[in-house]
Amino acid sequence: MSLSHHMPAFAAASLPRHDWTREEVRALFALPFPELMFRAALVHRENFEPSEVQISTLLSIKTGGCPEDCAYCPQSAKFETGVKAEKLMDLDGVLAEARAAKAGGASRFCMGAAWRSPKERDLDKVCEMVEGVKALGMETCVTLGMLTGDQARRLKDCGLDYYNHNLDTSPEFYGEIITTRTYQDRLDTLERVREAGIHVCCGGIVGMGEGLEDRIGMIATLAGLPVHPESVPINMLVRVEGTPLASAQALDPLDFVRTIAVARICMPASVVRLSAGREDMSEETQALCFLAGANSIFYGPKLLTTPNPGRDRDMALLDKLGLRPME
Repeated sequence: MSLSHHMPAFAAASLPRHDWTREEVRALFALPFPELMFRAALVHRENFEPSEVQISTLLSIKTGGCPEDCAYCPQSAKFETGVKAEKLMDLDGVLAEARAAKAGGASRFCMGAAWRSPKERDLDKVCEMVEGVKALGMETCVTLGMLTGDQARRLKDCGLDYYNHNLDTSPEFYGEIITTRTYQDRLDTLERVREAGIHVCCGGIVGMGEGLEDRIGMIATLAGLPVHPESVPINMLVRVEGTPLASAQALDPLDFVRTIAVARICMPASVVRLSAGREDMSEETQALCFLAGANSIFYGPKLLTTPNPGRDRDMALLDKLGLRPME
């Protein structure tokens, strides 16, 4: 009786909205856990096949030496983390990694470079990589830092499908994490990517010492974008020695699951990716994330420079849960 009474409200909630208030997002976080999970699972089923998981592989094509000071990042030149600055990979090396990723079941190949923003000569090389990966029949994604409108259009012209540029956290907490560029800089790049006709991959990181209000603010900001990001990675901080966040207090796993569930409800048609931090998550936590509406993972032994569960372990977990890769 009570279920049918609530159903119309759930159905309405699953249509993409861009006017989520923080009060509404806060109310979702405050729901009893079973109720939040139920609503998130319902929204997920209305928009996706619930047993399918999109699989992406991430490769660092240019590691270390970044001039920015993102407090979570081992690739910043400002921190002593043991990550050495390397040159941009060559095309053959990247394509070999992409072929291996495809053979392992990945449908999207993401390439990350530790730059504040790409130089023109570097963009030429990245465009060749995008064209090469595209020719393998995979979706392409890059994350290269801030872009100009011209750079975004060039990437679109060479066939780029997705551009990753995370907001990281709430506007209020952002200054505690990064001082070398502003929140508005990030929003401007997202707008240029969107105007160029490239799909947006944009999410954030939790467990950086932020409060619940910051997780609320991050999701309200993402869900308030004029078009929701097609892909929303929710990362659990990987604490790396040498970074300012090396001793951050670990986030309760259920708070992480709640964040996934609220993201699913607020961005119903977006793919919500369970990203960094899975190495430290139990199978039970990951299973709850899938139940909460996560339907994408990064797959492979490394995420840029931090560990990720090995392929065999991931496939064994998907098999155990009866999940299969999205075509």
